[in-house]
Amino acid sequence: MKRFKPFTAFSAFTIVLLTMPLGHAVVILLQNALGKEHVALAGLLLGFAGTALLLLGLKARRELTATFLGLFGALFVWSGWIEIGYEYYARRLGIDPLMLNGEVVTRAEYLLMPSSVGFFAVVMLYYLFGIRSGCRFFLWFQRLLRIESWPGSARSSRNPAMVTFMEFNVLLWGFYLVLLFAYDEHFAGDRHPVTYFIAFGSLLWSILLFVKLLKISHLAYAIRYAIPTVLIFWNFVEILGRWNVFTEIWIEPSKYVLEIVLMTLVLLILMLSVLFGAKGGQKQETEPG
Repeated sequence: MKRFKPFTAFSAFTIVLLTMPLGHAVVILLQNALGKEHVALAGLLLGFAGTALLLLGLKARRELTATFLGLFGALFVWSGWIEIGYEYYARRLGIDPLMLNGEVVTRAEYLLMPSSVGFFAVVMLYYLFGIRSGCRFFLWFQRLLRIESWPGSARSSRNPAMVTFMEFNVLLWGFYLVLLFAYDEHFAGDRHPVTYFIAFGSLLWSILLFVKLLKISHLAYAIRYAIPTVLIFWNFVEILGRWNVFTEIWIEPSKYVLEIVLMTLVLLILMLSVLFGAKGGQKQETEPG
């Protein structure tokens, strides 16, 4: 695999990228198939399934397998306990979606999500002061504040499944908050210069990360590095969808069955090819961030 770093990078990026629209599509399909009365139970079960995947990943001996289990465990937990959970409480509390010209521009559950910013800040404090992660963002602040010299400064055992699980959920949560605050007319608005800066700044940032991703030969690490690369790029995709530049087929998957099926097949083929084609998956590579 070391001879084909571009293949490793493109495979990792594509696998993570396809989880984003397919995760959205699964939530919408569950809502349509089960109805609003039963979707909460489905979301609860989906979250438990994600937890089970995480637990399997914690015990997995192969790093690549652990990374995949952490990734899909995070996707299931986010889709079930967070997205569907917020949708359930928005409906229960009678919160209406934000409408513009007769169309839904922000679903009701996303109007609730910014209220979680305080919890997000708590998690950030934990990562900044309570644990030593491999993230360059936190490492920079920890060096700046000289946290390592503090009495009792914490270290962590870095299980690939848990690292992947937390990385996906926390980054997705954080960028949702960024976008939702940017869309809010009380702060900026979807046509505000701040939103344009977020869109094209995210595009540039993701390109820089992808260039670094091309240098990674270790596939499990490449998958983990692709998560921030894709999620930052997804800010650009989300904002383009908000601007109606293209049709977000994952929001109406029943109308685009062929496209959803093709994306699913590509994801499965790529995953199987890297799982059975990668060698030395048990070896771990030092992670700079």
